[in-house]
This record gives sequence, structure tokens and C-alpha cells, in this order.
Amino acid sequence: MADDKTPVIAQKAPCAVDVEAGKSYWWCSCGRSAKQPFCDGSHQGTAFTPVEYKATASEKVWFCACKHSRNGVRCDGTHKSL
Repeated sequence: MADDKTPVIAQKAPCAVDVEAGKSYWWCSCGRSAKQPFCDGSHQGTAFTPVEYKATASEKVWFCACKHSRNGVRCDGTHKSL
């Protein structure tokens, strides 16, 4: 179980989301949200805060769900080594 400084691995695969240009999305950084990959407030009482992702284009984005990506909110494949 994760403490308040270690993110929960929500899943070991990215979440594909069709985003809309100009819209903000709030990525869950703690892994506790039931609305992965986005924040539902489950980080309350931890050291985590949601991270804003502002879409610059309408496209499919592969959001990190393992919460260990070195590429910010986007998947970098780290989940393959967890």
C-alpha cells in the first residue's frame, strides 16, 4: 500500500483519451482516483496534487496510469518495468 508520498500504480498500461484543443484536463498524480487518469479529489491528505494538462490540439493522448512516467502526464513506457 502506498503512503502519502508514494503514488499508487493505478494500472500498468496507459489510458488513451481523446482530448479537445484548448481544454484543460486534471491528471491524477497520486493514483488513488476512481476516475483514472483524472483527479477525483482522492489525493486529499497526501503530498500529491493534480497536474493540469492543457490540450494544444484535438488528438488522442496516452496518459500515464502507473504514475511513474518521467514524461510528465504522458506515458513513457515506465510501466513495463514496474
